[in-house]
Amino acid sequence: MEPLAASYERCRQLHRRHGRTYYLATRLLPEWKRRHVHALYGFTRYADEIVDSTATLPVAERAKWLADWSSALLAGLDGSHGESGPPGTVWRPRSVPADPLLPAVLHTISVFDLDLQDFRKFLASMAMDLTINGYSTYDDLLGYMEGSAAVIGTMMLPILESSDPAAAREPARQLGLAFQLTNFIRDVAEDLDLGRVYLPGADLARFGLTHADLKAARAAGGLDAAGAAGDAIRELIAFEVGRAREHYARAAPGVTMLAPSSQGCIRAAYHLYGGILGEVENAGYDVFTRRARVPGGRRLAVALASMLTPAGVAV
Repeated sequence: MEPLAASYERCRQLHRRHGRTYYLATRLLPEWKRRHVHALYGFTRYADEIVDSTATLPVAERAKWLADWSSALLAGLDGSHGESGPPGTVWRPRSVPADPLLPAVLHTISVFDLDLQDFRKFLASMAMDLTINGYSTYDDLLGYMEGSAAVIGTMMLPILESSDPAAAREPARQLGLAFQLTNFIRDVAEDLDLGRVYLPGADLARFGLTHADLKAARAAGGLDAAGAAGDAIRELIAFEVGRAREHYARAAPGVTMLAPSSQGCIRAAYHLYGGILGEVENAGYDVFTRRARVPGGRRLAVALASMLTPAGVAV
C-alpha cells in the first residue's frame, strides 16, 4: 500500500476505534469525502493522545513531543513534504513524514486549501492542556474551545461543502462547541482522573461547589453517595446540559446549508451527540456512576433516519 493510502487507512482505524459516534455518522458521507474527515479526526486524536495518553511522562517530555509533531506538520504545511501537481494529478509526498498520519492530513489540507491558522489554534489549545487544569469563567473556557472545538467546524466546512460558506461558518463553529461541551459533561469523571476540570469555576461557585466536591463524588462512585453535594452537582450538570443545548440550537440552521450529500452525516452526528445529553438526563445527571452512551439500537435508528431524511429538512 502506498504511503498516502496507508496514512488514510491509519486515520480511518483511529476514527473507528476512538470516535465511534462520529465514525457511524461518517458512513453517510460519500466515500471520497469520508477519508478526508478521517484524516482530520486522526490529526486531532493523535495530538490529544500525546497530551493525555502519555500522562506517565513528565510534562516537559510531552510538551517536546507535541512541539516536535507540530513542527513536522507545519513543515509539511509550508510545502516541504508534498506537492499537488496540476489539477487531476495524484498528490505525492516529496519526503515521507516519519509519522504515518501526516501524509493524509497534509493531503487533505492541500486538496481543500484549509485555513492553516485553524491547525495552529488547535495545536495551541492542546499545549494548554499540558499546564492548565481549570478555567475560571465560561468565557475563559470558550477561549480554549476556540482552538479545541470551534476550528474543527471550520476545518470540516470545505469538505462538507456549502452553497453559502460564509453563512454556514458560524453554525459550523457552534456545532464544534456543542460537541465539545457534550464531551466535557459526559467525561467529568475521566477528566478529574487526568487532573482537569473543564466546568468553569464560576459555575461551580454558583451552586456552592468546589473542585474538591467533584473529586469526592468521583471517589464515592456517584452522586447518591456524594452526601450533601450530590444535589448541587446534579443542578450544576443540568445547567451545563442547558448551555450545551443552546450551542446545538445555534448550530441547527447550518445543517441545511451543507451540500445534500453531507447533510445526512451531520444530521446524524447532531442527534447522536445530542442524545448523549439525553442519556445524562436519564441518569439523573450522575456523570460519575457510568459513562453516558446512546444505546446501539438507537444509534442505528438515528443513522437510518438521517439517511432517509430528504435534504433541506431542518433538524
